Amino acid sequence: MIKRICKYALSAFLLILSTGIVFAQDKEDSPESLNRQTDAKDVIRSVFGKKSTADFGKNNRFYFSILPSAGFNPSVGLSIGVTSTGGKYYGNPDNTTFSVYNANSYISTYSLASFELKQNIFTAGNKFNIQGDVQAGKTVALDYGVGTGRKVQGDGSFSINNFPLANNADVFPIEYTYIKLNERIYRKILNHVYVGAGLVFDIYNNIDDVRRVGSNISTHNYRYNILNNFPTDNYSANGFLLNFQYNSRDQTNRPYKGLYADFVLRLNQQWLGSAHASIQLKTEVRKYWSLSKKNPEHVIAFWMWGSYLLRGSIPYLELPGTGSDPAGRLGRGYTIGRFKGPSFYYNEGEYRFPITANKLLGGVVFVNAESAKNQHNIKLFEYMEPGAGVGLRLLFNKHTRSNLCIDYGRGNYGSNGLFLGLNEVF
Repeated sequence: MIKRICKYALSAFLLILSTGIVFAQDKEDSPESLNRQTDAKDVIRSVFGKKSTADFGKNNRFYFSILPSAGFNPSVGLSIGVTSTGGKYYGNPDNTTFSVYNANSYISTYSLASFELKQNIFTAGNKFNIQGDVQAGKTVALDYGVGTGRKVQGDGSFSINNFPLANNADVFPIEYTYIKLNERIYRKILNHVYVGAGLVFDIYNNIDDVRRVGSNISTHNYRYNILNNFPTDNYSANGFLLNFQYNSRDQTNRPYKGLYADFVLRLNQQWLGSAHASIQLKTEVRKYWSLSKKNPEHVIAFWMWGSYLLRGSIPYLELPGTGSDPAGRLGRGYTIGRFKGPSFYYNEGEYRFPITANKLLGGVVFVNAESAKNQHNIKLFEYMEPGAGVGLRLLFNKHTRSNLCIDYGRGNYGSNGLFLGLNEVF
């Protein structure tokens, strides 16, 4: 039943997409509009009796917010960290998209740590778009195997922020250290149309199948590496990126309107250090419709994300799947890595709306579905794994449109949990 409901819901979103309906609206980030909004920083200032220091008259102002974080699960232990967001205009706001920066890091009691810095920069007049992501750390991945359409022992345990609160006998943890660099530069050739290129380096070391003991217990990761002739303790996936992008979004953190389409051809090369050569096509489409001139935060949003292996083979930790988008938030309703494969497809529809008149609180409802193939008998789109849920939004910084997101999602096989993050999922 849930599969049928999600199928009809997603079909409706696709139908809306084909109509191209867009509602006209006033300029959303004008000083008058921002003065009517209240964000978390305004609340803190009111508590401590401080006046706002916002300067609405300067478009070159850099806006910044930082938030502490903490969590616990059996795989990571107790973790503490910080997440932050910032941004500014590097040109006239009338023809330049707002540039954003995001950084986060954490350390845990199990000696795990992570640091990430991302940027999405638009130069004056959107002549160039520079996107980048740098990550480094030691972490753990939960390995459920390859493909969709399979229930595993322990499915149904509650999870928080992509990790289950209970250990699962049929899920194998993989500890590893990593360094990742992904940098792309786009040049505008037509209005909203960009072409570009980039480099990607994904380096994995000290890979440890924690629960593999001798030859009797063979994990999914170990079998895949042996079958595809990859090392079991370290490997790299490095290559070139060729990009085509269409971007008419009014903002990147939380768009109210516009279309974003990105098509990337990834060419992993052995002479750059890749364990094997391969060719992947990565596609992403996001579409946003504002439903109100008075309250443009009423938005219907659609997201389609895919990664398809065209030639060669890729390492196990590089297989696309749940949570493998740059923000790691794809597939609410399931734990990170729950489904993956050499080729993977995902789509999601969401309705966003304000709850309070001052826009401090908002909400979302969403439905999604994902599919992955394996190397044997499961084909792409043979099994679609649905998810759905609701969420609460706290306006964190009204100048950058940053939200603190708290979502509850449910998926197949009893999967459910809370999913936390800064900024909208897409």
